[in-house]
Amino acid sequence: MNTIDITPNVNAALALIGAGVSVFLIPWLKKQTTEAQRKELTAWVKIGVAAAEQLYVGQGRGEEKKQYVLDFLKQKGFKVDEESVVNAIEAIVKQLNTEGLTIE
Repeated sequence: MNTIDITPNVNAALALIGAGVSVFLIPWLKKQTTEAQRKELTAWVKIGVAAAEQLYVGQGRGEEKKQYVLDFLKQKGFKVDEESVVNAIEAIVKQLNTEGLTIE
């Protein structure tokens, strides 16, 4: 059985997402929110990502996890552009996978 290691492709995609977050998401969020609001949003995204990781175990469940976090944020009253929130989720997931996740 032949297997293909897609790890380099996934790492490259995460690096591109991280760059996109730095270039586009962060400046946009700064224009739309105060520093306190950004910190609160980031904290809730981290909590949502951590919860989704526990609830949806296994590979191939990324869309379910993402939708869970989006619904979780809506329940918390956040009304942010979905694309921007998805980018924030991806950044937090990258942090979780590389450094571990700390919620402040």
